[in-house]
Amino acid sequence: MTQLSDLRKIYERAELSEEASHADPGEQFSQWLAEAIAAQVPEPNAMTLATVDKRMRPSTRVVLIKGFDTQGITWFSNYESRKGRELAANPWAALQFHWVELERVVRIEGRVDKIGEAESDAYFASRPLDSRIGAWASPQSQVISSRAVLVANAARYGARFLLQPPRPPHWGGYRLQADCWEFWQGRKSRLHDRLRYRLGSDQQWIRERLAP
Repeated sequence: MTQLSDLRKIYERAELSEEASHADPGEQFSQWLAEAIAAQVPEPNAMTLATVDKRMRPSTRVVLIKGFDTQGITWFSNYESRKGRELAANPWAALQFHWVELERVVRIEGRVDKIGEAESDAYFASRPLDSRIGAWASPQSQVISSRAVLVANAARYGARFLLQPPRPPHWGGYRLQADCWEFWQGRKSRLHDRLRYRLGSDQQWIRERLAP
């Protein structure tokens, strides 16, 4: 069996310089996300979401980005899930994208708010039917006795709503408005490139290099 301490990887695909990067982190993220999609990396839209509960204990889970614009990064979830409860108590969170094949990581921090109901309704209506039924069937993060509970719930809500399930009141979108970004590009000898963008007091982005 390979020892974990023996695992090594050489990073040499690309570099990240101040001259070649965008002055605006949103533009830099758009470029990297587009390159991840074009490279057909597995689930380029998957991101780790970190939240903190009332006891200041952190937790993470993987969610999928469903929108990005000047307002922020959007995803959808159950408001009554663990992450939903934690965001209700503490609306600050962090996101991380890890595109292994490109040797890149993007870290994002900021405040999270629910998006408008109309926007959540529109996205929910675009989902496949089984996903819409699933949003009703799963009491996310709650203890259940067996998988049979989910199957029974899905059958019950499927019979109730047929082909037109409405958006559950406990399900909708979140948007993180970033005030800090970090772009990490793997380099040789563990001398990785790390560029951080943070909002200054004048609401302008400050770009600075961090030691790896």
